[in-house]
Amino acid sequence: MTVSYDKLWHLLVDKHMSKTQLVKEAKITTNAMAHLGKNENVRVDVLVKICSVLNCTLDDIMEIES
Repeated sequence: MTVSYDKLWHLLVDKHMSKTQLVKEAKITTNAMAHLGKNENVRVDVLVKICSVLNCTLDDIMEIES
């Protein structure tokens, strides 16, 4: 099973927000953003911070693929 953050990238486009803006507003590291960009695992607290900034749920930013 793999994780896909494609929903996150589409949501950022819809909200006219760059990855750099998200890093600053969510107070996450650039390393965490790099892991997201590679569809790698990140800590749950990183995902929670992103959801807080974007006012969404985990289902809105990621999906688990078989």
